[in-house]
Amino acid sequence: MGRRSAGRSILKPILFLCGAGALVACSPQVAAEAGPAVDAAQAATHPVSGLAVIPLTVTGKTGKHAFRVELAETPDAQRKGLMFRTELPDDEGMIFPYDGTTAQSFWMKNTPLPLDIIFVGPDRKISNIAAMTTPYSLDSVYSIGPVLGVLELRGGRAAELGIAPGDTVEW
Repeated sequence: MGRRSAGRSILKPILFLCGAGALVACSPQVAAEAGPAVDAAQAATHPVSGLAVIPLTVTGKTGKHAFRVELAETPDAQRKGLMFRTELPDDEGMIFPYDGTTAQSFWMKNTPLPLDIIFVGPDRKISNIAAMTTPYSLDSVYSIGPVLGVLELRGGRAAELGIAPGDTVEW
């Protein structure tokens, strides 16, 4: 999904803001809610989106996989997501943090890349994966239950690395 917002420098811990998310390409179709703070010392800024970039790891049966992900913490950033992106490196992605109390749905409007949309439950374990989503599709993909976060990777990347439901996601 391609969502972007104006660049911001990160000078203090990032707090997740509440706000309603409109239906947009590869973006959530429900409100964004408060989540855990992120250490600003770990954050950098993405050159295209201007969003904070933070480390994220997925640990499972196939080992530990490290990514640098854009942090879509505001309603505007979540609405834009990865819209209009034409490339996404293997070690990059986007994380959409939530408070872990609500199910989420995403769609691929204005998103030219296929994505793996990975739903992370309140226990930080992957609940389900919408793999290789169809570019530009207006069909929604849904989490199984409430989510603490939604991770987007390049389509097919989860299968390449053996990332699966039950794996643990930390950011």
